[in-house]
Amino acid sequence: MATETRLLDIFTVGIFLLIQPDPFHSQQFAISFQRPSDCGVEYFFDISSLSCMKCGPNQRRSATGFSCDCVIGFRVLATNGASFTCQQCPPQKPAVTEDGYGCIRCPGSLTEQGTCQCPSGSILVERDLQGNPWEQARCEVCNGTEPALSAPNSSGNRCERCQASFINTSQSCLCGSNILAGGLCFPPNNLPVPTAISTNVDYADLSLPLPSTWFYKNLYSSAAACLVYTNLTACQALGNMCVMNMHSFSSVANDACGLYNTIYRATAALGSTQDISYWRVNLPWLYYGEQPGMANRVLRTDPLPTGFSFKGLNKNTDVKLVVAVYSAIGEFIQWETVGGNNLQLCPDTPSRQKAAYVFGTTYQETCVLSVADLLRVYPEPLFYDLFVDLSLGKEKRLLPLPTRNLNQQYNGKFINQGNMNDWYLSRRVLLVDTLSGRQNSLSALPKIMRVASSIRIGFQLVPGTQKGQVFPPLLSVAYSDILITDPNTQTVSVSFAVDYEMDHTEARIKTDIALGVLGGVSVLYSLVKTASWKRRIGSPLIGMETVLKFLLFYAGDLANVFFVITVGTGLYWLIFFKAQHFVSVLLPLPGQQEERFKTYVGCAFGLKTVQFLHKLIQQTSVDIFFIDWERPRGKANKVVHGNGDSESQRDPSPVSIWRTYFVANEWNEIQTIRKISPTFQIMAVLFLLEVVGFSSLALQDPWSDLQRSPQSYSPPYSLVLRYGLAASLWICIGLLQMVFFTVFYERFVEDKIRQFVDLCSISNMSVLILSHRCFGYYIHGRSVHGHADTNMEEMNLNLKREAESLCGQRGLIPNTDTQTFQISITSQLRQQYDRILEPLSRRSGPSRLVDAASGHPFDQSTRAYNTMNRFLGSIIDHAHRDMEYVVRDKLFFERVMGMEFMEPMDKSIFYNDDSHSFSDVLFYGNEATLLIFDTLFFCVVDLGAQSFILAAILTYAQQLIFRLIRNTIGQKNLANKTLVDQRFLI
Repeated sequence: MATETRLLDIFTVGIFLLIQPDPFHSQQFAISFQRPSDCGVEYFFDISSLSCMKCGPNQRRSATGFSCDCVIGFRVLATNGASFTCQQCPPQKPAVTEDGYGCIRCPGSLTEQGTCQCPSGSILVERDLQGNPWEQARCEVCNGTEPALSAPNSSGNRCERCQASFINTSQSCLCGSNILAGGLCFPPNNLPVPTAISTNVDYADLSLPLPSTWFYKNLYSSAAACLVYTNLTACQALGNMCVMNMHSFSSVANDACGLYNTIYRATAALGSTQDISYWRVNLPWLYYGEQPGMANRVLRTDPLPTGFSFKGLNKNTDVKLVVAVYSAIGEFIQWETVGGNNLQLCPDTPSRQKAAYVFGTTYQETCVLSVADLLRVYPEPLFYDLFVDLSLGKEKRLLPLPTRNLNQQYNGKFINQGNMNDWYLSRRVLLVDTLSGRQNSLSALPKIMRVASSIRIGFQLVPGTQKGQVFPPLLSVAYSDILITDPNTQTVSVSFAVDYEMDHTEARIKTDIALGVLGGVSVLYSLVKTASWKRRIGSPLIGMETVLKFLLFYAGDLANVFFVITVGTGLYWLIFFKAQHFVSVLLPLPGQQEERFKTYVGCAFGLKTVQFLHKLIQQTSVDIFFIDWERPRGKANKVVHGNGDSESQRDPSPVSIWRTYFVANEWNEIQTIRKISPTFQIMAVLFLLEVVGFSSLALQDPWSDLQRSPQSYSPPYSLVLRYGLAASLWICIGLLQMVFFTVFYERFVEDKIRQFVDLCSISNMSVLILSHRCFGYYIHGRSVHGHADTNMEEMNLNLKREAESLCGQRGLIPNTDTQTFQISITSQLRQQYDRILEPLSRRSGPSRLVDAASGHPFDQSTRAYNTMNRFLGSIIDHAHRDMEYVVRDKLFFERVMGMEFMEPMDKSIFYNDDSHSFSDVLFYGNEATLLIFDTLFFCVVDLGAQSFILAAILTYAQQLIFRLIRNTIGQKNLANKTLVDQRFLI
């Protein structure tokens, strides 16, 4: 039974495999993919079926690969256009005619293709004048003397008049003892061009001079024909070879540029053309002057006659460039308008490429290209002479565009990579050179290829212009030399850029002046803060602690100075660049011009971080105590057991500690509240930047559109604009939130700071906060009802009486409502405060300092708490004549300067404080510092990562981390200083 089942399974699988289709044939219209190179010698590539087809008998693949030819020694017998047959030639006529249809005897030898071959100076004749084939071919000698002066043409089948240089030199078609070079004949003695020429091309990137076949075949003939015969094409070809050699000059006078320079000097008598002294008649214009050092005069003397404008009726943002295109052999090809891919190697859409020529739009395009593709697309280089089109109406004018070739050498030095005063500007560029690197044959693969890996067009704004005038633009080109090993795997990175710059010296000077003035003011302000701090700690001595405190204060104030300057700078460029009509300002360039700005931002962030950490440490180390005014309201029975008898006593009922715990928990909760919602702040900024599209304002172009088409070119972001935009939005939204919370939310919904003061009054608790040794804050929470530890009915009754003004006011001074004070206490009061807490500090010290008889730590805390509560309560009640205090208002200048002019010598001073400035020891009272720190953190992350989203995430994370740190350490400090068990702080 099992065997039958197994056989049935095998049969089923077999049937399934038979009916299952082949996955390679599941697509009914799929074909095999073949290339012409895949076809063998006996096959040709059929362009109709796109596949390799076999040739017929006695046939082989043609040179093109798209048809078949008869093999050597066979002629075409018959053909119908689509196919043909081949027949072998008989032994008496072994050669095949040039057309391939006949057999013939030869007067001499045969070529490799099986056709007749004639000696030099002769042409092959296979038919008579009527076209009848001869039995034997003839070799007719062309008459190279007068009057015929003929020579075989390039096909070798016709005698034509020989080249003029032969006739002029030897009066015949034979060069004889003269110099034959490049198919031309030159006299041997009267040439200023040396016959021993250097055909090497210097590839400086590879430190490799390479003998060039192209230079070997054409350099001398081009130079000689240019000089002797004034051959314009030869002159252009000579100039092109100098461009291939990177316009480089050396002590060698027989290289391409040396020969050009020799001819340039030899033809000085001919004068110049187009009224340009550097443009010699008959020669291409390659250099600005005969020596380096003309750059400043060429680039910074005469501005362009046309101005540029971003807006208005006279809007002009078109950068009009045209090029004259030449071939490698010196032929003029055509004029082209620059705007497509004629100067840009990176492939892209025409509309995006045209964005490079919109004035004010910083253009950057980078890509990686295959060496094999470059060899295929650029078999020979093209040469470009660039011009700025200044045409207005019927007047057609062009301004030549100077070129800075970064690979150009002058006596072995890369002269254009240094100071501008040393530059040697030139003309004419090429993009890809696959010709000069061919070493053995012009048909062979080049050994080295040279590519324009970096092309940059730079515009310089005329200083002080209000009409958008610029100096002539500069074309900077850097080339990369590629040693070709495997073209299919090799790549090269290329870039094209257009940028705009202006002289920022004046702006830099103004920034330095502002920094100096505000920095000096911040020094004075920090000194005032330090003096105030010295007075508040009650120490007249100046030591290292004082210097360190001054530096910490100065760090915060200087951070504000840097922040104001950087935000002001960013807003200035954002407003004036985007809103201008006629161009008068341009953005700082990435690199050196932005480095100074980034340094200022880094200083602002670093110094603000120091200030923030300083405040964090201050807030988590303040001294605080909750004064409980509640007193026992009755006596409770207490049973005492002793000597076997029980005795009942009536002691005062204990005061509940829960009110203290409740107030401590509320204080713990408000330690990290802020005047804004940090989450809303981040979401609002991110929404405006990424969703609404405000980030588009930071792009380096003159447009203010918030939404851009995905198909349009998107320029890079400006770090200055990006910082100014992000910082401005963050500050504006933060200020709007502060206004909203202060004017509306805290007035009509919830004000946690004032609610805490009310809670103290209801709880019959006062709060003493010492942020410094002899300075702090006091919240008077003594209940006007005498008791707060009561039931609900009595509590509601008390609140009702207070609402109806049937009881006293809450203020410390009778008939006043002021409950919050800034306090400046005497050193005697502070010493007594420390003396009460001293046993607790000894307990936390080394074990040898702990008093073993002091009892259990909990008992110590309880005694210290009760002692401190009674002591501070008696101080408020004026029970200590030697520790009295007075209540007064702060002077106007005291409030402005943040310091107290009067020093508490004999009496402490309580300053009325209706602004609840005790929040200075909370996050709430330091919103400005927190807001600026968050702003700088967000901007610094964005400047580094160029991502608003990442900056928002990290900013939110740091807010959570620092809030957690503040809560954790602040809670421990609260438990230690108020003597409240930390287990009750929830």
